[in-house]
Amino acid sequence: MQGTVRIVGAGLLGASIGHALTARGVDVALDDTSPSQLRLAVDYGAGRHATDSDDPSLVVVAVPPDVTADVIQRELARYPRAVVTDVASVKLEPLRTLRERGVDLTHYIGSHPLAGRERGGAISARADIFVGRPWVVCRDEETPSADLALVEGLALDLGATPLEMSPEDHDRAVALVSHVPQLIASLLAGRFVDAPDGSLRLAGQGVRDTTRIAASAPELWVQILGANAAPVVDVLDLLAADLTAVADALRAPDAPGSRRAVADTIRRGNDGVERLPGKHGQNRRFEQVVVMVDDTPGQLGRLFGELGELGVNVEDLRLEHSPGAQFGLAEISVVPSAVRRAVDGLESRGWKIASTTND
Repeated sequence: MQGTVRIVGAGLLGASIGHALTARGVDVALDDTSPSQLRLAVDYGAGRHATDSDDPSLVVVAVPPDVTADVIQRELARYPRAVVTDVASVKLEPLRTLRERGVDLTHYIGSHPLAGRERGGAISARADIFVGRPWVVCRDEETPSADLALVEGLALDLGATPLEMSPEDHDRAVALVSHVPQLIASLLAGRFVDAPDGSLRLAGQGVRDTTRIAASAPELWVQILGANAAPVVDVLDLLAADLTAVADALRAPDAPGSRRAVADTIRRGNDGVERLPGKHGQNRRFEQVVVMVDDTPGQLGRLFGELGELGVNVEDLRLEHSPGAQFGLAEISVVPSAVRRAVDGLESRGWKIASTTND
């Protein structure tokens, strides 16, 4: 990445992009309507304060959806020689607004990194949140090839994988894989508010995984869901029909066809999970080895070290620890060919294997 990159919006995504580019030696100029947010991002090393003399080659707009179009229009007018992109999670609505205003969009390319965290703000920013994640780029037939190369180069420099999609396809896709899951997680977690304390003490890793994103900021999601309402409603209507069908089956579980309806629902979920991309964006199936880990300092590090000595690569990790227990469970995902080596090697070193996928 050559020249100065101007980032408007020093929140989670903007500051994270700033950290990643600064680490690569890129001159990053930060701007934000919130002076305190801007100072915090600069203090944490995401870039420097923008100045009136800056002449950026690339402008990244990382602001809330309700002002994305306004800021894009302003930046295009202020820096006519720069390429302007945005990282909003909805692509069609800002584009429609800009077209209706008659804005020259020759040097604008919408984009969206599929990355983030439950907590926002500059204090939560990290340079590595884009690594291995898809980064959608919405080009059209008028997009100059050099401009496209600049935006895709940004994604590649940050370790992401650029994917070209139309704004319409993008918004339908994120409705299914991002926006509706947020609503489902929030609705389920909302059931916990009035639940007895005794019930919540039974919660395990499964419910924590299912509701993790329910901790997201309501203010931002009101904007995102409002801007992508139609595709989200389409998915919600289908889910509502599915839920009604399962509920009807469970109202009379011994009626003919009821058990099959429930089984087909679970089986279809199995099939859907199989289609999710695995590590490095490939549909790979991993096996799980669950190891009991004593709740004492250094044990998890020792486990990783010994797996490395055994030549076993950890593809994914999930930890579960029950309140009051003196041990935790480390669910380690490995390629199928490494399961036996991992189990035999760890047991020989004194680790207790709680289970494997094939148990």
